[in-house]
Amino acid sequence: MTSSSPASPAQPASSTSPLALSARNPMRVPLLSVLFFEVVVFALAIPVMILVSHVDPLLAATLGGGAALLALLGGALLRKPVGYPVGWLAQVAGVLLGLLTPAMFVVGLMFAALWTVSFVLGKRLDARAAPTAS
Repeated sequence: MTSSSPASPAQPASSTSPLALSARNPMRVPLLSVLFFEVVVFALAIPVMILVSHVDPLLAATLGGGAALLALLGGALLRKPVGYPVGWLAQVAGVLLGLLTPAMFVVGLMFAALWTVSFVLGKRLDARAAPTAS
């Protein structure tokens, strides 16, 4: 049992999930911004789905609201490792809203590109900081 104790403190610093950034990574702020802007845009897409694309209001509210809730949840949990996979799911949900309103393909892909670029830059910062932390 004592042999597992010394491994525990070293493990979080050396093995960060491939879907998460380190706790002090400055790219968390742009990622959080992307998610919160998605909340607004996904919610505003609901009337567009209803009025322009003639989607059933219940379906539009359920899927648009679900995507907005997913982005909000991802932003709220971004301080924990589970927030990043939720954020990735929000990107997929945003693109899939394009099945109901074609314009959301463009908007969802733009948000997904912003999320991906910010995440990749964050991973590069983590990789650069890893040798100095050891």
